[in-house]
Amino acid sequence: MTDKTMRYTDQERDTMRNSAMGAMMLVSKSDPGIMGTIKEMFAGSKALRSASPEMQDIFKGGGGGMPKMPKGSAADMENNVMSMLQQSMQILSKNPQDQQNFRNTIMSACDQVAKAQGGVSSNETAMINKIRSALGG
Repeated sequence: MTDKTMRYTDQERDTMRNSAMGAMMLVSKSDPGIMGTIKEMFAGSKALRSASPEMQDIFKGGGGGMPKMPKGSAADMENNVMSMLQQSMQILSKNPQDQQNFRNTIMSACDQVAKAQGGVSSNETAMINKIRSALGG
């Protein structure tokens, strides 16, 4: 873990990691298909792995293990992820550079998820726009 990411608590890093994975999940689920979902999640994970070392440390989370995905209806999951994205931006307001890096990384990952099946559907575009809005962009 870098000195820069030490400024975030384990709980804050978990919120940011869960929101990143949740955002990719929402884009993937907006255009369903089991094989597509697998390709899309690999594409999103690759985008997260190409993030800056500081962002990679954040995406590892505080407690390790698997990210916690929201449960409930599709609307409940969307609301929970959007709320976590907004919380993440609030947490990252401590450091505007980290905040911008997080926003860019999430948007890149979501774009890669959407493109993984050979094209971007209107449902994926709509979800990406919602995520962009939650990130304040």
